[in-house]
Amino acid sequence: MSAVLTAGGGLSAGDRSILTAINTGASSLSFVGSTFIVLCYCLFKELRKFSFKLVFYLALSDMLCSFFLIVGDPSKGFICDAQGYTTHFFCVASFLWTTTIAFTLHRTVVKHKTDVEDLEAMFHLYVWGTSLVVTVIRSFGNNHSHLGPWCWTQTGLKGKAVHFLTFYAPLWGAILYNGFTYFQVIRMLRNARRMAVGMSDRVDQFDNRAELKVLNRWGYYPLILIGSWAFGTINRIHDFIEPGHKIFWLSALDVGTAALMGLFNSIAYGFNSSVRKAIYERLELFLPERIYRWLPSNLRPKNHHLIMHQQQQQRSEMVSLKTEEQQ
Repeated sequence: MSAVLTAGGGLSAGDRSILTAINTGASSLSFVGSTFIVLCYCLFKELRKFSFKLVFYLALSDMLCSFFLIVGDPSKGFICDAQGYTTHFFCVASFLWTTTIAFTLHRTVVKHKTDVEDLEAMFHLYVWGTSLVVTVIRSFGNNHSHLGPWCWTQTGLKGKAVHFLTFYAPLWGAILYNGFTYFQVIRMLRNARRMAVGMSDRVDQFDNRAELKVLNRWGYYPLILIGSWAFGTINRIHDFIEPGHKIFWLSALDVGTAALMGLFNSIAYGFNSSVRKAIYERLELFLPERIYRWLPSNLRPKNHHLIMHQQQQQRSEMVSLKTEEQQ
């Protein structure tokens, strides 16, 4: 990720070693989380809907970005340059995919349009095309250098300005767009809910709690990008003001939170009720009933008791048939 690539300048060898460990550990967690979502999409056919397909592309971008961050201490030359290009490209693609998810939700809920699946090709052109353009632009005038485990560091004022314009400008544009979009979606759904409550004498309290939980979850989505890149943005601004003075704790927060973006995205966007349901249904097929019975009730699907009852009936029928055959 771009912020991680520039955090090591002006720090001691010991500080850079600590930053390397933070980057590797956090990137590994993101890689595992995003890979889990990619595997769920590939293995479970019921998840291959358009809405989750966008989450799959988001997780794929996070997975590849995390992978290239974990490469660690690449040699100078082509491998070093390739790491810088790929991390920048896939990290930009990641936060751009979040804007397509917000756009899809807004177009479906607020504008009541049903043509979002027809826009998939435009989404790919927008995400991959924009990521490629900003990555190529960032290469102009930059001196590719090697610093610890990271490549493509910017030491000159021109390189830092290009870095800011090709990464942080579109990043905060995406944050503002996502925040405004989810605000409109949540406001409209809450207004619709108030109207439904006013027109109905009886309200299902369980549905209300479920709806509020979903609305609160959507409200957290823009905060993921803010939490992942707030310290990186502050670190870049500080680097502009005092280029020769690095703050270690700020660099550590910059590296750690940026590298964890893939994990945050996989939890918030990917590990939803549909994914949990698909996993639990597979667990029922392979886990023994005694083990499954000890799982917490909130980890079991709603039809667990019905399935267990059906299985007991089937076993009873098999026992009765065997008894009749023996007689």
